[in-house]
Amino acid sequence: MEKQNNHIDRRGFLKIVGISAATTTAALYGCGSGTKSSQGRNASSPVPTDQMTYRSVGGIKDKVSLLGYGCMRWPTVPSPEGKGDLINQEAVNELVDYAIAHGVNYFDTSPVYVQGWSEKATGIALKRHPREKLYIATKLSNFSNFSRENSLAMYHQSFKDMQVEYFDYYLLHAIGGGGMKVFNERYIDNGMLDFLLKEREAGRIRHLGWSFHGDVEVFDQVLAMHDTVKWDFVQIQLNYVDWRHATGNNVNAEYLYGELAKRNIAAVIMEPLLGGRLSNVPEHIVGRLKQRRPEDSVASWAFRFAGSPELVLTVLSGMTYMEHLQDNIRTYSPLVPLTDDDKEYLEETAQLMMQYPTIPCNDCKYCMPCPYGIDIPAILVHYNKCVNEGNIPQSQTSENYKEARRAFLVGYDRSVPKLRQASHCIGCNQCTPHCPQSIHIPEELHRIDRFVEQLKQGTL
Repeated sequence: MEKQNNHIDRRGFLKIVGISAATTTAALYGCGSGTKSSQGRNASSPVPTDQMTYRSVGGIKDKVSLLGYGCMRWPTVPSPEGKGDLINQEAVNELVDYAIAHGVNYFDTSPVYVQGWSEKATGIALKRHPREKLYIATKLSNFSNFSRENSLAMYHQSFKDMQVEYFDYYLLHAIGGGGMKVFNERYIDNGMLDFLLKEREAGRIRHLGWSFHGDVEVFDQVLAMHDTVKWDFVQIQLNYVDWRHATGNNVNAEYLYGELAKRNIAAVIMEPLLGGRLSNVPEHIVGRLKQRRPEDSVASWAFRFAGSPELVLTVLSGMTYMEHLQDNIRTYSPLVPLTDDDKEYLEETAQLMMQYPTIPCNDCKYCMPCPYGIDIPAILVHYNKCVNEGNIPQSQTSENYKEARRAFLVGYDRSVPKLRQASHCIGCNQCTPHCPQSIHIPEELHRIDRFVEQLKQGTL
């Protein structure tokens, strides 16, 4: 997975990312106009500045904020050249400043996030704050070129882009895909794991770990290396659906967390909202959760679930919008841990969620950029939102056919520009190998495109 837009030099990047864009990716329209986000919780209530929950768990003595900032979904603006999006640096700075002022001190990025620009933008924003008060994490994301030369170059470039002399947390990125053969090629055969262990000894890496997606045998075998490697932490996908109902190639988080707990290894949590799917839930699920805690957001339930296990060091959230950052700060300032009754209630909720045929897209954007300009995540997110809102009519005889048809088509055009819609997919399949959720992306795009054409032609 190579960095994109490499033809833009640093001066050009700084000029572009400084653009102010109040309407950047701002309103994700969803299916109907005026659709309210289910994330927000009593937006008028104050956001605490001094009540953040902090954790020191496993062998980690750092006092880490339970809310960690995942830098995978920074606000963007369209590239002047029309090739993808670039980061809105002004908005990033504002979000980072606000997060730090309200107690967030853990920031997680990667050389491949936001089409290769996340480390630079994150480094620019964080450089304006005292280094010793921050915990910075990045990854060795050598997905497509396993050579030692490329891996070392990526490692050293991260220091330059982040403008740091050491990393607090460094990860082998997204192990599990391709089995142990690929793991060995990425980290063992080229000597990179040995190199990183020496870097830890030298202090340029303070804590070494890995993030996991995929083959449980890889998880087990790499975890078994703990006796010799002494992993400091492991990053896993954990939420109240994946706890016992993981789909595709994912593994139940109950098992993953349990194996870490046996070894007293700190867990860093990713995808607490399943890419937003646990905040944009069907209306009857919203009602179910609101009935129990009326003032809390739907998203807060997922974050409380992810933060309740005692060996969780931090819970990452890719917060693009200020209101999401504020809501998550409220949830963890301080955390109200789930009771056993709450956990049982969420398990029942998860079982209800599994009845809805959404596409397991987490909006991670690993599939991007598409060589044909298709906005894959936006298409899948729009479809899922319409499923949750009941705007996927089965036929013209459906009770709400006209309203649902209009909501889907109008929302589709608002969410995804016509030149970036599913109709332009040629099935090249360059995207699928990069998907952590193992979605057969061209098949889904073609299915959605057929559905759109049936709605347009009135042939459903």
